[in-house]
Amino acid sequence: MIQGTNPSLLEYLSDHLHVPASDIQLHSFKGGFSNLTFGIESQGKKWVLRRPPLGKKISKAHDMVREFRILEALERAGYNKIPKPILCCEDESIWDAPFFIMEHVEGPILRNKMPDGQHLSPHFFQQLSAKSLDVMLELHQLELEKSGLGNLGKPEGFVTRQVLGWSERYFKAETEEILDMNHLAAWLQEHIPMEEHVGFIHNDFKYDNLVLSNLDQPEIKAVLDWEMATVGDPLMDLGTVLAYWAEAKDPEILKMFNLSYAEGNFTRAEVIEYYAQRSSLNLDKIHFYYAFGLFKVGVIAQQIYQRHVQGFAPDPRFAALIHVVKACGKLAVQSILTHRI
Repeated sequence: MIQGTNPSLLEYLSDHLHVPASDIQLHSFKGGFSNLTFGIESQGKKWVLRRPPLGKKISKAHDMVREFRILEALERAGYNKIPKPILCCEDESIWDAPFFIMEHVEGPILRNKMPDGQHLSPHFFQQLSAKSLDVMLELHQLELEKSGLGNLGKPEGFVTRQVLGWSERYFKAETEEILDMNHLAAWLQEHIPMEEHVGFIHNDFKYDNLVLSNLDQPEIKAVLDWEMATVGDPLMDLGTVLAYWAEAKDPEILKMFNLSYAEGNFTRAEVIEYYAQRSSLNLDKIHFYYAFGLFKVGVIAQQIYQRHVQGFAPDPRFAALIHVVKACGKLAVQSILTHRI
């Protein structure tokens, strides 16, 4: 049995999935840095369960009920690149925290290295670059009011709230002084764009959150991990994509999140060009959004690193995340000074 589970969980799954408790198999998926994901199997059927990290309760990024509601709203909006939401449990006595169950979408997911035994061609990555951006553009252009998606966020003042909120999170999670991150937090607050854009955004869009059809001709079957999705400025989403979009020349530590550095992928400049050609949004201040994206990635890494230091996140991978924070700060400051992405 998975650590922390109890008989109540198996009884709950049995009652709601209509399978015998004795036949339920629960296993954890490796690779994530935040919320926990588990596979459920019984009688030839498969589901996926999502729950917050074990240990202390922290930010809204771990709100499983909200993530379930987002999937329901996206389903109503006709966005079909999602796993179908099945049920949500808000009773914390079942497994110490709310969790939800969704459809299992079969298909490969690219992590930060080539899959074992596979050599994916430059043509494959060129296609994947374009198709992933197409999926994100479709999301950004969804109708908000009739679908109910518009109720899932507050777009007015979104960029300002994000900059101030992530700055506050950083300093609360700080474990040592990193001057580049301090400088970046101040610069972002001083350079918030006046123009606001509105759309539905994922907020954590990268290859390892995409389920592919196969490793020959990549089609995107589903986008995963919607816990940070909201109504806000799509360029903030694009900035996060650019922050995760590592290139071959980037520091090795920043290649741990995305296989975008493999030959054939778009460069960050090509990502911007591709998006600009298919969107009506003004990208003149894209350097701000890229710098913010790097800052946010750095803050997320810092938060997880702090939990690791405190003993709440014992995964040995987390010990290296302080170097991610430093690399994000340095790369963002370089971008600001050189005006390059």
